[in-house]
Amino acid sequence: MYQYKRSSELFDASKKYIPGGVNSPVRAFNSVGGTPVFFKKAKGSIMTDVDGNEYIDYIGSWGPMILGHAFQPVIDAVKVAVDNSTSFGAPTELELEIAKLIHDMVPNVDMIRMVNSGTEACMSAIRVARGYTGKDKFIKFVGCYHGHSDSFLIKAGSGASTFGEPNSPGVTAGTAKDTLTAEYNNLDSVKKLIKENPDQIAAVIIEPIAGNMGCVIPNEDFIKGLRDLCTENNILLIFDEVMTGFRLAPGGAQEYLGIDADLVTYGKVIGGGMPVGAYGGRKEIMDVVSPVGPVYQAGTLSGNPIAMTAGYTLLQELKNNPQIYTELADKTEYLRKGLVEVFDASGFDYRINTTGSMMSIFFTDVDVVDFETSSTANNDKFPKFFHEMLKRGIYLPPSSFESYFLSNSLTYEQLDRTIEACRESLEAMK
Repeated sequence: MYQYKRSSELFDASKKYIPGGVNSPVRAFNSVGGTPVFFKKAKGSIMTDVDGNEYIDYIGSWGPMILGHAFQPVIDAVKVAVDNSTSFGAPTELELEIAKLIHDMVPNVDMIRMVNSGTEACMSAIRVARGYTGKDKFIKFVGCYHGHSDSFLIKAGSGASTFGEPNSPGVTAGTAKDTLTAEYNNLDSVKKLIKENPDQIAAVIIEPIAGNMGCVIPNEDFIKGLRDLCTENNILLIFDEVMTGFRLAPGGAQEYLGIDADLVTYGKVIGGGMPVGAYGGRKEIMDVVSPVGPVYQAGTLSGNPIAMTAGYTLLQELKNNPQIYTELADKTEYLRKGLVEVFDASGFDYRINTTGSMMSIFFTDVDVVDFETSSTANNDKFPKFFHEMLKRGIYLPPSSFESYFLSNSLTYEQLDRTIEACRESLEAMK
């Protein structure tokens, strides 16, 4: 039986100095209860906490550890880079090299600007879209998360789509009024908003494969129809690929789905675990960004040499070894099949969504295609399942609304251990 004495002590101490004891809300375990696990080290797919407990990891720092923790080529490159300085606040050759590399991997991204987080990337992309189109409003989808910038913290009303209302204290009604919300996988809800706001919508931003209401996959007609609607109405389509970029394919969700967006936002993988983000797109759009154009965006640590070194090393590995994506998909499918067999024998209602190396388990009897259906799985079964898996050495996202991220460092023996832990956990829940 795992013990969490040191984690518990650290959590109690942290609450005196850090809001909620954590620096990002989901880490607080509010959705599942109990004490957050404090970690000390990780290698490959194994994380070790401060009490010495080991876990098979299905979070991967929420995506970037696509080749596993402490991937040696990244570690080696970062150690060399640190000797040159941790920051210059001035241009480096590596910024050019990673921009060229991303352009080569994602051909429709002509130009790219580095920033420091996914939130900053999405916020900047909306600003660029407004500057380029001269229009103010944008559409987001219920259940898609694009960071904590004010204009994204908006919820839908009781209808299928509506003008936004602030979903967090501190977000003003004035900010919310230009955010329109539609239903994921519901093209009619988008058409309605476009009709009600003629020539006022600058952009539609979407997680092309959602990861913040669990792993939710777009219907083919929906995502292709969204591309057509944006083209027909002079609206920029923004893919938020902070999670999916370079994880699903070398060209990200655009390649995976066969859809070209006008602007794309990145994070996670391109930093190799370091804080980083980016946004990019066609040259004529990106030319509105300062200092070439009038849309201002800046950052002292943008293009930080340590983050660029980690990201460049990881992206080169993915570009040079495209079989990694096949290996990841095979491992994900192996795990899915094993879990399906276990759940079918358990008597629990469930759905398992997978795409590429992303996965979610939902305790529900309906297909999960949007935030509403995902919410049906937000019940007391998932917290019990989470803790049963945790004490068997399996570290899952501590929320039913978060996607799992598999890494290629996972072995089939570890996948089998996970399947067996699931069998034992479901039996213990009865």
